[in-house]
Amino acid sequence: MCSKKSILLTVIPFLIIFSLFITSCGTQSPNRKNLESPQVKSKTNKLESSQKNSSVSNSSSNKNKSGRVDKVPWENDQNFKAAQRKNQAFKQMAAFRTVLIDPLPGEEENVHLAARLLAGTVVQPGKIFSQNTTIGPYSKARGFKEGPVYIGTQLSKTIGGGVCKIASTLYNVTVLSNLEVIERHAHGMPVPYVPYGQDATVSYGSKDFKFKNNTANPVLIWAQGIDNKLYIAFYSKQAAPRVEWHHKILKTQKADVIYRNTRELPTGNKRIVVKGMDGALIDSWVTIYERNGTSRNESLGKNSYLPMPEIVERGI
Repeated sequence: MCSKKSILLTVIPFLIIFSLFITSCGTQSPNRKNLESPQVKSKTNKLESSQKNSSVSNSSSNKNKSGRVDKVPWENDQNFKAAQRKNQAFKQMAAFRTVLIDPLPGEEENVHLAARLLAGTVVQPGKIFSQNTTIGPYSKARGFKEGPVYIGTQLSKTIGGGVCKIASTLYNVTVLSNLEVIERHAHGMPVPYVPYGQDATVSYGSKDFKFKNNTANPVLIWAQGIDNKLYIAFYSKQAAPRVEWHHKILKTQKADVIYRNTRELPTGNKRIVVKGMDGALIDSWVTIYERNGTSRNESLGKNSYLPMPEIVERGI
């Protein structure tokens, strides 16, 4: 049996070639005739049946799922308590837990390091937070390792790969805290760790995640990575209004299942190497419930995702 790392090294080049093919077709669907063979089959579209015209849960009581949380692991941390006192930030605005699904080599370590660099950041009223400025550059000199990363619609490896989990989690906490998003970029393909429309990607020097503290009080950020889970929360002098996410699927594109023969498995046995995800066009908005009893909807725009092919090895 080969190791997870060796599987990754053989699969990533294949995904890059496949993704280059998708990119060359722009936003249109790939030509299925060019892919038709006994080894390529269309995957059943589970996205449309499970999420179409539905709201996404705003909380997660299941410890193995991403979502909004109330309890965080640093509640008794003395450094955290000191930062709260210094900034009078005793109210939790919002907290979010992101669960990394079967993290790849280097990914978990980079997320934990980025969380340590982020914890304790204070954004003053009227100021703009930048992830790249606060945590970057994502270099070996700062302790980051090689990890997985999307480059457009390509899955590749780079130093600091995995810090998009920080960006996605920050995006969710920012929205749930009713703060102003200044810059956010969606991935080219869906990601498995947050719902469609709730992700964010960064690339030092080109793509950043930024938000503005549009309140009258300092915002304290705290973060911590524990195994395959990432927690981020915002704190301030006043609590934020309740915010709920909503998504509507406008269009879907089925992901292909691509089979690769291997002699490392018994004949007829199969192993999923990369879990496929359907492409989709998603319309996202939030409902903001003010403390005075009123509510309003706010559009977060549309996001388009190309499908992530499912890669399955089968023994011959």
